Amino acid sequence: MPAQVEAPARSFRVRFANLDRETICSESETIFHAARRAAIRIVGACGGRGVCGTCMVRVVSGDIESLQPEPAQAAQRSPWVRACQARPLTELVLEAAPRSVATIVRAEVDGQGPQRVRPAPAVTVHQVALAPPTLSDVRADADRLLDALADCGAKRLDLQALRELPGVLRGSGWQVQALVRGDEVIGVTPVGARCLGLAVDLGTTNCAGFLLDLETGTRLASLGIENPQVGYGADLVSRLNYAIRSPEASAELRRAAVTAITELARDLCEAVSAGADEIVDVAVCGNTAMHHLLLGLPVRQLGRVPFVPAVQEALDLKARDVGLTVAPGAYVHVLPNIGGFVGADHAATLLATEDRWKLGTTIVMDIGTNTEISLIHAGEITTVSCPSGPAFEGGHIGAGMRAAEGAIERVSVEDGRLEVQVIGEAEPVGLCGSGVLDAAAALLKAGLVNQGGTVLRGHPYVQEEDGRRSVMLAPDVAFTQGDVRAVQLAKAAIRCGIDLLLREAGLAEAALDQVVIAGAFGTYINIESAVAIGMLPPLPLERFAQVGNAAGVGVAMALASTTLRERAQRLAAQCRYIELGSLPGFEKAFLGRLPFSERGRR
Repeated sequence: MPAQVEAPARSFRVRFANLDRETICSESETIFHAARRAAIRIVGACGGRGVCGTCMVRVVSGDIESLQPEPAQAAQRSPWVRACQARPLTELVLEAAPRSVATIVRAEVDGQGPQRVRPAPAVTVHQVALAPPTLSDVRADADRLLDALADCGAKRLDLQALRELPGVLRGSGWQVQALVRGDEVIGVTPVGARCLGLAVDLGTTNCAGFLLDLETGTRLASLGIENPQVGYGADLVSRLNYAIRSPEASAELRRAAVTAITELARDLCEAVSAGADEIVDVAVCGNTAMHHLLLGLPVRQLGRVPFVPAVQEALDLKARDVGLTVAPGAYVHVLPNIGGFVGADHAATLLATEDRWKLGTTIVMDIGTNTEISLIHAGEITTVSCPSGPAFEGGHIGAGMRAAEGAIERVSVEDGRLEVQVIGEAEPVGLCGSGVLDAAAALLKAGLVNQGGTVLRGHPYVQEEDGRRSVMLAPDVAFTQGDVRAVQLAKAAIRCGIDLLLREAGLAEAALDQVVIAGAFGTYINIESAVAIGMLPPLPLERFAQVGNAAGVGVAMALASTTLRERAQRLAAQCRYIELGSLPGFEKAFLGRLPFSERGRR
């Protein structure tokens, strides 16, 4: 009997009308995954697993197959479907929801740190004038250069630098700049060529880049962009689970990270009329997962108990081996990790904020999908990671979105009314992280939500359909009972981390001299709201400091100075990393922080 041959899957053209983009989607592929493959940006906070609802699209024409059909009542109420739960049955014309495609306007770059860093770059510039070869002096070009650089310790040439050396020497009249890193000549350029460095904070959500003049330490340009990996999930676990599916999946995430850095390098250099080949040194920080995905390291062990990284020490790698297109002989310095879920970005944050925390008992924290917290007390640094999830960045929230135009960023109660403030003063289309936190605090204050987190009946703002309650913040923007629960889980994880760090040190909350809050989300949150819902301890407001992108400041400091690179390594090694879940009483402490707190500022 002849073997049966499966019919090839049909493919259909799918057009996103409001994006003016189209792609081909197989009948066995979801619309979301086809869009991601074609680099059409549609937010998918859960990575396309069908549990968040951020990848909403409306079918303008054509037919789809729903993988998880909504109840008939819900289908009648809304024409929108989740792109990750729909496959094409015909050619399609779609409209992506505004909050799913809104352009990010707050990819945080700046942060607070030392006013000035003394330059001590890894790459130094040496101008040399060489005598051309003669019949009586037939030394090789490389030997001629290394002899002239004997006093600076150069003993070898990068292969690509060697390939370019003969042409540069003869084209520059034998007067050149040698770029030396340690004992290696990594490049040879004409006299006067710039020596630039690139520092990158490779965040889970945003990537920040800084272009420096390495000889002076001056920042020439800075830029923040969205991490292209967000299409694979807003949280780290979604990305790790995707990466361990196959070598191809891991390679996709690696390429996305390399693409982010490449785009930063290109755009920053264009801003100062330079070429990416003038970048002769790169420094990168990121959490442990971002670090491993960028370098193509295995991540399976990161997602499994006991969450062990492949490497913790700082690394110095050839940029070309990482896949970066900068000066051919350039290196990438990757800052050290601290633990399985506390990475080089936290080491950079500690470096940038050291002047703030070295004299007192201090909490240093970066709130995000994974919140890293360090307690500095009596010369010791104890560090934990809190799985706070993406709620405070708009992920896994019914109307959640990134900090883009149309996002509600502030919610307050005025004379019994809910008042909202929207980014860009546009019509509200969703709710970003700072708005999520404010909404929870405002609903608690207005009596629409009780201490246990239940949305209460009997208020004009509260709607109930099919037994599900929600509070209407604006037309088509609801804060649901599920959203309240997501906030409770996130804030409980963070507060539990603070509680257990203090308990380990034998300290009360009042012993904290300062709480330093870093990161993009931390820049915009209302501290009073965070205290009101019990996410942060009820300390006087003057004890809180919001310092912006301290990780970006720290990685730029490490780029400018090898002395500070060594300091970052020592700080990372000094941290006593504790797995939060391994501490006695963790579950009790976490559950105890789920209810909202009425305690205000002391």
